[in-house]
Amino acid sequence: MLKAVKTETIRAEGTFAIVASRYNSEYVDAMLHAAREELLRAGARLRIVRVPGAFEIPAAVSKLAQRTSRMRYSAIICLGVIFQGQTSHAEHIGWGVTHALAQIQVLHKIPVIHAVFVFDKVRHAKIRCLGAKHNRGTEAAHTALEMARVMRNL
Repeated sequence: MLKAVKTETIRAEGTFAIVASRYNSEYVDAMLHAAREELLRAGARLRIVRVPGAFEIPAAVSKLAQRTSRMRYSAIICLGVIFQGQTSHAEHIGWGVTHALAQIQVLHKIPVIHAVFVFDKVRHAKIRCLGAKHNRGTEAAHTALEMARVMRNL
């Protein structure tokens, strides 16, 4: 069930990174714009990295997560859209990305926000990526801000 995105903004501390796929750019760009605006509104410093597709996101995230404590990111947001076709390829990509991001997060002890979606229908992507009410980019930014705060307090 879809819930409206919260409007409360947590004050950002530190630098955040967004790794976004260029593939299916209509949807990813809308999430990127929403996440970027939310982080900037919270006062975050921000680095955006674009990669060719969703499968390439974990490689860039892993490299960013390896940074030393002096230059460490507070959280890394991952944005991508995969459409399910007639083969199982999209499902394999989705699972691969999910497992890789989970491993990176645990290994490097840094919040990695997973907003790489596999959609069966274009209309579902439009609702979740292009709309203001349910934009998953805004939601990902909120999660990154909250997890950065949680990690600081541990």
